[in-house]
Amino acid sequence: MLGFTATRIQIATYLLGVALFSISFLVFLNSALSFLITQRIGQSHGVGNAVGTLGFADELVALVACPAWGLLSDRVGVRAVAVLGYAIVGVSLWVFTLAKNVYPQLLLARLLFSLGATATATMVTAILPTMTIEKTPERTRTPRRPHGTSHTMAASISSELTITPARFQSRSPGGTPSEAEKGASASHLAGMVGMFTGCGALVALLVFLPLPTKFQQAGRSPATAVADAFYVVGVIALLVALAVFFGLRKLPGEESKSLKRLVRGDPDISGATLSAKETVLSVARHFSTSIQLAFKSRNIGLGYLGGFVARASSVAISLYIPLFTNTYFLRTGQCLVDPGDPTDVRHACPRAYKLAAMLTGVSQFVALILAPVFGSLSARYPRFNIPLLTAALAGVAGYLAFGTLKSPDPKSYDGSGVVVFLIVALLGLSQIGAIVCSLGLLTRGIHNAESDKELVEEDVSSVTYLSVDPTPAQTPATEDAPLLTNPVASVPSSPRREDHTALKGSIAGTYSLFGGLGIFILTKAGGALFDSSGPGSPFFMMAAFNGLLLVVGVALAVQEGVSAWRNQGSSQVRM
Repeated sequence: MLGFTATRIQIATYLLGVALFSISFLVFLNSALSFLITQRIGQSHGVGNAVGTLGFADELVALVACPAWGLLSDRVGVRAVAVLGYAIVGVSLWVFTLAKNVYPQLLLARLLFSLGATATATMVTAILPTMTIEKTPERTRTPRRPHGTSHTMAASISSELTITPARFQSRSPGGTPSEAEKGASASHLAGMVGMFTGCGALVALLVFLPLPTKFQQAGRSPATAVADAFYVVGVIALLVALAVFFGLRKLPGEESKSLKRLVRGDPDISGATLSAKETVLSVARHFSTSIQLAFKSRNIGLGYLGGFVARASSVAISLYIPLFTNTYFLRTGQCLVDPGDPTDVRHACPRAYKLAAMLTGVSQFVALILAPVFGSLSARYPRFNIPLLTAALAGVAGYLAFGTLKSPDPKSYDGSGVVVFLIVALLGLSQIGAIVCSLGLLTRGIHNAESDKELVEEDVSSVTYLSVDPTPAQTPATEDAPLLTNPVASVPSSPRREDHTALKGSIAGTYSLFGGLGIFILTKAGGALFDSSGPGSPFFMMAAFNGLLLVVGVALAVQEGVSAWRNQGSSQVRM
């Protein structure tokens, strides 16, 4: 039977609060920012450049803020950082309505929003390990006594000779679940997180974005309607912060963390409080360790790379598919653009806008429905990371195919336009596979969990086997005495793997940092190549990113297989 380490209220708060809204407010702001500039501030020229500059500043803040929030959560707790993040998001949305110009007022509001948004996004990853599903220990059965006997049948000698500490612990009443069980359960939960995150984007599109129109229909002016929408969404963000504050109380493993640690500092092993300088050095070591784990832990390193590809995929789908589509319609003369406002493609070329929305919508819909599927596959097949490699392979094929398209319009292919939708479906599959599998890998890496087979093989190679000497001295003194004297105590305990739970915030921050780097590189380099080398260039870059993930994943899978084969051979030699 499966159960969570967290309570139902904590799980509901995490999924319906932190995960659901982690992207909703960002989607709302990115979509509504141009209306704020044109209808609230009154600027009609250079809107596209202003939006791009604000987005670029947002990413620069994210590169610094993500690891900083992760490090802070290791000291004060993930709950405190999540609450603070949503509170900052809510306040910043109100500050947007007070801006009278783009620079510096709107820029400062965007930077404040970025601080809050990076905190919420980082905590989605950092909270996941505290929600790990564990297997409830089952009661052990007492073997039925044969008729006419007065003692319990002992286990066979051969089975006791080959028992490992990991196997015995899983059989013992009250034994803790194996690390592989935790890792598999984390993959299931990562799939749910991916699904709720996708639903959060739908909340922004279906609930938040129509608010200005509804307020305007109620008699408000366009400028006031936009401001009212920002006020309402800001209130929702503050309500989410309040729900997280109460819903995530007493998270497993977070009991010793509080805001007081910012003042008092960290205690060392002896219980003495560290100085401010020593505390700063401790924080720096946490960040350094989280970076080093990329090269020491297969799961964490591959999780970082998967996060890099996943976040870059989100930009490729949401930014470059519409840009590719709009450029095609403009180049073929199917749009009548106002020379005074060349960015107004939405009204000048509505068919291009609808097609771009359709293509990105298909991609995101596929990602939404496949999120729990990838979670289940990642849990069922943890060895060799087959689901992640499948997603990377789909990304290579999909992005190469989309980059070589002559037209994104399905109607231009004489009945074979379904190929375009199949290609964007591959992009959605690749994106959600990278997101879910990287989150699962990261959580397994934090728990230092490997697959069941690998655990058994490694434990077998380290066990000193018992030898049975068939002499009278080994004969039980009484009929009720066991055949082997305390055989479990004779088996040396397997060295306990060191987990990285104390560093989960730092690891989550570094994971977000790698994701931010993916966005940053694809946004700047991809945009430059789009103009200089052609509209397919950003998609070829994404194919290369997925190819790198595929190559690294295959190399680590081969390394894992060779290691397992060597351990198995070593165990056979010992036997």
